[in-house]
Amino acid sequence: MRRLLALALLLSPPVLAAEPALRSTPDLGKAEGQCRPNESGPALLVTISGLKDRRGNLKAELYPANDDDFLADDNLLVMAGKTFRRVEVPVPHAGAVELCIRVPGPGTYALSVLHDRDGNRKFGLSSDGFGVPGNPAKFCFSKPGVETARVSTGAGVGNVVVRMNYRSGLFCFAPVKG
Repeated sequence: MRRLLALALLLSPPVLAAEPALRSTPDLGKAEGQCRPNESGPALLVTISGLKDRRGNLKAELYPANDDDFLADDNLLVMAGKTFRRVEVPVPHAGAVELCIRVPGPGTYALSVLHDRDGNRKFGLSSDGFGVPGNPAKFCFSKPGVETARVSTGAGVGNVVVRMNYRSGLFCFAPVKG
């Protein structure tokens, strides 16, 4: 049970003891991350596969490609002038599931995708899904490492497929079977 709680804490944003200079809001990073009509780049077109259902929202977040900053608090990243982008869209009821996220420029970043099935903007350990571009077959006991979340892009629009993982057993996340 402790390991399950540790995983939930790792995938949830940290609680800051002191009030930060920049307040975190669900919209932090969205203006920078939102693709324009007929986006020419630099950006990533993210195709989502393996959804458990068509409920809720999808949230993609872009981070610096290192262990310290991957899944770090969005406030702290922005205050430090580090890369942070966010795109949140409702899950489409039918058809392909894609979202576009702008990147600061050509390079290597870390990308995560959350399937927030109940739309509450919090990671629900027993219900929500999580994915990264490396599409691990399974991850257990902790958040996936940055090496599975890295994605590179050039000056145009790059493509990446992210397969969602949901709780499987007591301490693991894996793709939906079937």
